[in-house]
Amino acid sequence: MPMSSERRDSAGWSGEASEVVRKDAFATPLRLVAGFDVGFEDHGRVARAAAVLVDAATLQPVASGVARLPAPMHDVPGLSGFRELPVLLAVLEQLPQRPDLAFVNGDGIAHPRRFGIASRFGVAAALPSIGVVDHPLAGSGIIPHQTRGAYTALRDGREQIGWLLRSRVDNPPLAVSPGHRVALASAADLAMRFVANDRLPEPIRLAGELAAGRS
Repeated sequence: MPMSSERRDSAGWSGEASEVVRKDAFATPLRLVAGFDVGFEDHGRVARAAAVLVDAATLQPVASGVARLPAPMHDVPGLSGFRELPVLLAVLEQLPQRPDLAFVNGDGIAHPRRFGIASRFGVAAALPSIGVVDHPLAGSGIIPHQTRGAYTALRDGREQIGWLLRSRVDNPPLAVSPGHRVALASAADLAMRFVANDRLPEPIRLAGELAAGRS
C-alpha cells in the first residue's frame, strides 16, 4: 500500500512530543476509520498488532490485518511505544487503504512525556490518531456521571491532557486523548461517535477481537 511521503522510517525512529499536531487535521467527512491493538507472544519476544478498517458511516469492517515482528526491546513502563511502533506500522501496510482516523489501544498525549503510542504512531505514519485506554499513565479527573456519552477533563496538574469518557452506563470510564492531528476538544466526541454496543469504540473492539483470535 502506498504510504504518505511524510511517513518516517520505522526502524528505531522515536519522534518527539513537539511534533504532535494538537488541532483537527483530518479528512471530513470521515469515510474510513481504523482500530489498532498490540499484544505480545512468546513471553514478550514477539510483538503482534491487529488492525481493522471500518466504514465510518455503518461501522462495518472493510478490511483487516495481523502483523508479527520480534519485539525490539524489553518492556519498560512508559516506554512501550518503542516496542509497539514497528509492528503498528507493519500492520498499517497490510490495509488496502489508509484510514482517515486511527483509534489506538494506548495513550495519546495523556502520557508522562505527552507522547504515548497513539501519538508516536500518528506522527510516524502521518496519520490522525486518538488514544483510548482503561487507565492513563498520567493525569486524573472527576469521574463522569452515569450518562452515556458524559465526559470530564483529565488533567495532569493544571494541564488538560484528555478526557474521562462514560461510553457505557455502569461501566468504568475510558481515558481518551488526542494522538496526532486531533484537537483536544474533539477527541471525546469522536471516540463516542464510534461506540456501538460495547464500552470501546467499535474499531478498537474489532481490533482487540482479531488480536485475541475471536473473530
